Amino acid sequence: MNLLLLEAADFVGEGQVQLSGRRLTHLHEVHRAEVGDTLRVGYVDGLVGEGHIEALSREHAQLRVTFDRPPPAKLPLTLVLALPRPKMLRRVFQTVATLGVPRLILVNSYRVEKSFWQSPFLQPEAIREQLVLGLEQARDTVLPEVIIEKRFKPFVEDRLGALAEGTRGLVAHPGDFPACPRAVAEPVTLAIGPEGGWIPYEVELLKLAGLAPVQMGERILRVETAVTALVSRLF
Repeated sequence: MNLLLLEAADFVGEGQVQLSGRRLTHLHEVHRAEVGDTLRVGYVDGLVGEGHIEALSREHAQLRVTFDRPPPAKLPLTLVLALPRPKMLRRVFQTVATLGVPRLILVNSYRVEKSFWQSPFLQPEAIREQLVLGLEQARDTVLPEVIIEKRFKPFVEDRLGALAEGTRGLVAHPGDFPACPRAVAEPVTLAIGPEGGWIPYEVELLKLAGLAPVQMGERILRVETAVTALVSRLF
């Protein structure tokens, strides 16, 4: 981790935190930290600062912390993503948080298997765990908003248009479409389908909601690769 992300439960006094578990193990095994070391810290949904190690053992670490600067800015992006397979979903959550995507909407699609919606990785605590890992990598503190929409048609017809209003709406899909734009200056709503792509009916509904189809070439990418490639190209 490149940032120790702290929460209210970590504080044992004014400006004093005590760590155990995964973060303590990381301090010992990766940072090889010692008493007196200074580390970068952040407060969930808050500021970034520094933590000075005052005590360190195999049971816990105690740090004196201060926060004095904002985290990196988020991208002006709402990402609409067809639910990936569970094994990939965890990596997607981390990727989204690392890239600075502020809002992720997981939607159904004809090519999304029904069993994917039963994944334990969709439980709030499991989602949060992966988002935190992504934030720690990027030295960010602000958790992305994750919205789950299990019914594609009602979401696209009734809610997507309002969500995309005032943004540049794009739907990534292989085919004879314009190339995905580069280095855009305005906010974007981007829809990415499953690895097999959206079906034509879904593309038409997304177009009616104000999203214009764009493509990245003939190669079919894994979902996690498509997310990184498209977001990097756009911003």
